Amino acid sequence: MEDLRARVQEALDKIRPGLQSDGGDAELVDVDAETGIASIRMTGACGGCPMSTMTLKMGIERTVRAAVPEIKEVVAV
Repeated sequence: MEDLRARVQEALDKIRPGLQSDGGDAELVDVDAETGIASIRMTGACGGCPMSTMTLKMGIERTVRAAVPEIKEVVAV
């Protein structure tokens, strides 16, 4: 489980600079190995941005799933 969480965190770290350049960020809250769901909290400017859902699905989820195939979905909490 820790290895899976570390791999998701590593993938998230790769896209974090892009989020931070727009005044936002994303924080890994939980990884459920059984369901393959990673929970992410959008913070800063991303927290209230109407585009955050698209950023989550098209940016974060795509990157995480490509790096960690065990992850089936990334959800915002």
